[in-house]
Amino acid sequence: METIREWLRRHFNNPQVVGLALVLLAGFVIVILFGNMLAPVLASVVFAYLLDGPVAVLERHRVRRTLAVTAVSLLFLLVLLFTLLGILPRLSAQLTQLIDQVPDMVARGHEALMRLPERFPEFVSEDQVIELITALRSEAGRLGQRVLSLSLASLLGLITFLVYLILVPLLVFFFLKDKEQIIGWLSAHLPRERTLSATVWREVHAQIGNYVRGKVWEIFIVGAVSYVTFTFLGLQYSVLLATLVGLSVIIPYIGATVVTIPVALVAYFQWGWSAQFAWLLIAYLVIQVLDGNVLVPLLFSEAVNLHPIAIIVAVLFFGGLWGFWGVFFAIPLATLVQAVIRAWPRAREFPAEA
Repeated sequence: METIREWLRRHFNNPQVVGLALVLLAGFVIVILFGNMLAPVLASVVFAYLLDGPVAVLERHRVRRTLAVTAVSLLFLLVLLFTLLGILPRLSAQLTQLIDQVPDMVARGHEALMRLPERFPEFVSEDQVIELITALRSEAGRLGQRVLSLSLASLLGLITFLVYLILVPLLVFFFLKDKEQIIGWLSAHLPRERTLSATVWREVHAQIGNYVRGKVWEIFIVGAVSYVTFTFLGLQYSVLLATLVGLSVIIPYIGATVVTIPVALVAYFQWGWSAQFAWLLIAYLVIQVLDGNVLVPLLFSEAVNLHPIAIIVAVLFFGGLWGFWGVFFAIPLATLVQAVIRAWPRAREFPAEA
């Protein structure tokens, strides 16, 4: 106990350290306890943070903030409507077509697997193939049940979605328009001694702003290039697969590898072992290489100095807490943790303010 008391005295004897701890704790509690209730507000804060960059660019070109906010908000609304009315219906249609094709794909896969013992009897036995097919059928049944439950949940949440569709653009506009007033109000309710908190925020903001905006652009660019490539090569379900490829960049090291499976499977069942199948895989590989070696260095002016193990752990931890948004913000949140850890031992260097 004495060791614990000594540690607490050493690390929490500065009001600024206590203030930083309280701010972090309050943010964590709000998200955990009221995240579902405040989901449109939290989503609006995220979108407003992303859109504040374009607003700042327009202001630097002598455009009044109100006009800049209005223009950016209208553009955001148009993109949102295009996504909902142009992309989502096609995604839904292609997903339905793919689900309808699954029995035929399973039958063809079953035939291909049953030929393996004949072609490679020294490596694969008929019993092993039957066990594999049984396991795959069982997993396919569970997946179908999940899809059905997800569809029912989506129907039940349709009204909530429509409410969010109205609230989020409205909140984004006011968050952008009244940014200074909101920040001033929050500052008035934060601890007065917050030099340490400001230091942590500056370090995090320098990387998070660059990372999040760059990641959004990367999703759109990779998804668009994949769609054009898949359509040019005649691949089925191009919108659905291109969307998956675009979203795969959210999860470093893992996303591209996982999405390769549906892309390769659809191409195989469409063309078999053919030249078209090979060209599709080569084009997909080129997209991934260009993304990692050309696009990422151009979009991300500042590197996120995190070890790959830390990134994977952050994706698993925050994704388990907050689902898709936890995965998307896993690296920024890990950067926040890293910034706090770096600043915490130096907390005693910050003098207490009067």
